[in-house]
Amino acid sequence: MEQEVIGLIAKSCGIENWQAENTLKLIEEGATVPFISRYRKERTGNLDELQIGAVADALEKFKGIRERKEAVIKNIEKQGKLTDELRARISKSWDPVEIEDIYSPFKRKTKTRAEAAREAGLEPLAKMIMSQGNGDVENMALKFVKGKVESTEDAIKGAKDIIAEWVSESEAAKRIIRGVFARDAVIESKVVKGKEEEGEKYKDYFKRSEPLRRCSSHRLLAMRRGESEKILSVSISADKEVCIEKLARIFVKGNNESSREVEDAVEDSYKRLISTSIETEFANSSKEKADKEAIKVFSENLRQLLLAPPLGQKRVMGIDPGFRTGCKVVCIDAQGNLLHNETIYPHAPHNKESIARRSIQKMVEAYDIEAIAIGNGTASRETEHFIANTRYDREVKVFVVSENGASIYSASKVAREEFPDYDVTVRGAVSIARRLMDPLAELVKIDPKSIGVGQYQHDVDQNSLKKALDAVVESCVNSVGVDVNTASRHLLMYVSGLGEQTAQNIVDYRAQNGPFKNRKELLKVSNIGNKTFEQCAGFLRIRNGENPLDNTAVHPESYDIVTKMAKDNGESVEQFIADKNARQSINLDKYVTEKTGLPTLKDIMQELDKPGRDPRKGVKVFSFNENVKTMDDLQTGMLLPGIVTNITNFGAFVDVGIKENGLVHISQMSDEFVNDPNQVVRLQQQVIVKVIGIDKERKRVQLSLKESDIKQ
Repeated sequence: MEQEVIGLIAKSCGIENWQAENTLKLIEEGATVPFISRYRKERTGNLDELQIGAVADALEKFKGIRERKEAVIKNIEKQGKLTDELRARISKSWDPVEIEDIYSPFKRKTKTRAEAAREAGLEPLAKMIMSQGNGDVENMALKFVKGKVESTEDAIKGAKDIIAEWVSESEAAKRIIRGVFARDAVIESKVVKGKEEEGEKYKDYFKRSEPLRRCSSHRLLAMRRGESEKILSVSISADKEVCIEKLARIFVKGNNESSREVEDAVEDSYKRLISTSIETEFANSSKEKADKEAIKVFSENLRQLLLAPPLGQKRVMGIDPGFRTGCKVVCIDAQGNLLHNETIYPHAPHNKESIARRSIQKMVEAYDIEAIAIGNGTASRETEHFIANTRYDREVKVFVVSENGASIYSASKVAREEFPDYDVTVRGAVSIARRLMDPLAELVKIDPKSIGVGQYQHDVDQNSLKKALDAVVESCVNSVGVDVNTASRHLLMYVSGLGEQTAQNIVDYRAQNGPFKNRKELLKVSNIGNKTFEQCAGFLRIRNGENPLDNTAVHPESYDIVTKMAKDNGESVEQFIADKNARQSINLDKYVTEKTGLPTLKDIMQELDKPGRDPRKGVKVFSFNENVKTMDDLQTGMLLPGIVTNITNFGAFVDVGIKENGLVHISQMSDEFVNDPNQVVRLQQQVIVKVIGIDKERKRVQLSLKESDIKQ
């Protein structure tokens, strides 16, 4: 990697050149982002996952620019127009816009008005007019009246078409118009005539105009969605007169007849060529920026959801509620295996409440159920009330669980592989139960877009979205760690260094040889060599194995350090892990080596303080207001318990126990100014909100989290 590019990457990521260079080397050696951030802190200067991810993204960006430069040089060379100066300019530039501007005059074009004029032999006339040295344009044009050019008027018109194209290809012209658009461009949306009723949900955008630079990502994406659905027409424009005047200052050099023709050509160039080109450019760049914002929101939401508190290994009953079709009930053991399933009908139209109650009580007793998970869809509140008012022979905690994506999972290939003998309703109920036990392990089986925590996720660039969400899943899986002896293939495939095939190979090896006894045994798995082992081993856990360090995040490459610490203290590794006082008395400087510095040593000591402990917090029981089940039960001023179900850059949605989630707008999140909703709330957080607005017609509920409102 060239030093120039390393410097550009470092600058774009806000890090030192040596940090960028070392990180790039690790990435090109095949190291993953989680591995680098956790186990190579000395090499990177303690860069975190986001910074390392930014370096990786910048690397891909500059590789793409390099490929484009090579293609541009090759194409210009094929045309026989490549000069040493041109080659040097393109080679030196790392700005994609500048490269395309340089290439613009050499791009092969479809039949344009300018091209037709050139074929008619009018380029010399265009050059004469453009020089603006002679004002007698009519006389100059007479010499070109021949063939397809039937009059001086035709000749002048064709020459101006060529001049207009020259202006549109000018780097200086594009640079100036981009500057105007960057400062003053306005985005405008209008309803397509006759689409008013069909596009009711876009009513706020039927006639909207605002500065493009101030248009938030969610508003821009809403406009673009309305445009794609042919409900709205959307345009981006700047002051036409200002743009034309600025262009005239560049190209109009005199005050004669030729100058006036050039002025006409400049105006035509802006209206017909430049404005369309720059509008497209700004439409693309603003959409790209909005996509990044939306993907950032989705990524943060997904991270919070995947790292939601787990109940842990408990025997759980899962219920997928329903009215007419009944409630699908499953009982699973502490490892998530299905033990029993049946359907109960406690609600209308069947109203078999007594029979259903006895069935639930028998299942709780027979399968030693410790907790009940109820999906939050149709009939959820009624089912929760029914379950909460049923007596059991033990303490049973009741939880309402988001069932977003459960139907996607239940019909998926993954679910069919897990439960080939059961239908989608049983699979959905199992997913609900497992989500309570371990949200991360269950949700990795579902396409993140189906989990229901995004913002216009279907409207953003899908490749960028998938890349970002996969990175979030990988980050979450590796931050928690994975039990190699119980994890599914779908969870294992997100472990650093592993993929779908190596994950399957681990599961197959486990089935044939029994549980892994130590991390070294991973090297016996097909396709896991030293490099893969290096990347994955620290993130895989072996409970009750031969080496207690195998159940920690201490990497096997550092086992010798811990062994030496224990030996120096006159203890075994097991004793050293259990002896907090001994660990606290250790002088870490004594164990610093060329490869292992204080950052790694401090990580090792922190890990030994909590070996094998799940970093996620425990799940809490929650109850909605018993008197609020539909929007008709709401009243302005009510204080209600709720759960944050989605976070956007304009606020947060909160489930208060009715079908419609209420919105806490960002302006209603705090008595102080809030720039980012994530500063105030987290996904799945239990909150108290105040109802401040009810719109039954549009099925919208406005809520407040302001302390001044809640205290009232």
